[in-house]
Amino acid sequence: MKHGPVILIEDDADDKDVFQDILKDLKVFNPVVWFKNCDEAFSYLKTTSEQPFIIFCDVNLPGLSGIECKRQIDNDQELRKKSIPFVFCSTSVDQKTVDEAYTKMTVQGYFQKKNTYAELKETIKLIVAYWEECKHPNTK
Repeated sequence: MKHGPVILIEDDADDKDVFQDILKDLKVFNPVVWFKNCDEAFSYLKTTSEQPFIIFCDVNLPGLSGIECKRQIDNDQELRKKSIPFVFCSTSVDQKTVDEAYTKMTVQGYFQKKNTYAELKETIKLIVAYWEECKHPNTK
């Protein structure tokens, strides 16, 4: 398992708890670094010396939306060089937002939050397994 932290940008504490429980069930022991908004996450990403494993981000957030957050990361050369996989996981799946995520920025996935724990667990399992195997510029 790649050891960097899993970044979760999610304003709902209940969703955060479910996400952490799922990672524990999947035996993903990477630390989870949780941010309620994009400003805090961006500040962390700019200052951390760690190489995060992946970023999971909601779309509807207070302040900057998840879309605006990803755009901010893409516009920062230093963060682009880190090549951190960025995946949207949101209840909001309107086609216009999905299209924007894939055509106006470098998003690596857009997934709808599932209605049951088992369905969400399966989705997160697939995402984590993919990025565990995937090679990208900063994999060791």
